[in-house]
Amino acid sequence: MLVFAGILLLVNALYNLIVWPRFWSRVAKDPRARDEQGRPTRFLRVHAVLIGVALVIALVSAVAGAMLLLG
Repeated sequence: MLVFAGILLLVNALYNLIVWPRFWSRVAKDPRARDEQGRPTRFLRVHAVLIGVALVIALVSAVAGAMLLLG
């Protein structure tokens, strides 16, 4: 069961590392991301925080999965 949990955590981390950076590129190009003066809008800041949290969770998942599989 621990091997399954470790593999699942690593798959989760890999999925998040593939999906979220691609989503960020779409958000950054969205016209709602910047105002008329080129400053970041709330839309961009909120998505930046959400993507940042998702990537931190991916990192924690990767570390936990590796720990489960290695020890």
